[in-house]
Amino acid sequence: RFSWQASGGGLVQPRQSLSLSCTASGFNFGDYAIGWFRQAPGKEREGVSVISARGTSTYYLDSVKGRFTISRDNAKNTGYLQMNNLKPDDTAVYFCATVQSITTSGERVTNYRGMDHWGKGTQVTVSS
Repeated sequence: RFSWQASGGGLVQPRQSLSLSCTASGFNFGDYAIGWFRQAPGKEREGVSVISARGTSTYYLDSVKGRFTISRDNAKNTGYLQMNNLKPDDTAVYFCATVQSITTSGERVTNYRGMDHWGKGTQVTVSS
C-alpha cells in the first residue's frame, strides 16, 4: 500500500514564499515522474508542475513560470515545490501525484498523462 505525506501549506501574504513537500512510501518512487496539481474553489483541477523520474525535465503551468520550482530527492522519496512571489490566484488545495507517462523535449516536459498515487491535499492561501 502506498502513501504520500504532504506538508508545507499555510496562509501567507502576497509576494511571500512557501515550500511544499510530499514524501512517498509503498511504491518505487524513483520509477515515476511526479507532479503537483491544484484545485481552487469552483475551478477545475490543474497541473502546476511535473518533473521526470530522474529530475532532468520539467513542466510548469504558464502562470507559475519563474516563480515556482519543482525538484525531487529520490533517495528520500520526496518531491518538492518551492513557491516564490506568491499571488492570491495561487490560493488552492495542492496535491502531489505520480505521473505514468510523459513526453519530453530536452529539459521540457511537453505532455503528461496517467496521474496516480494521489497524495492528500494541502491548503495554500495567499491573502493580504
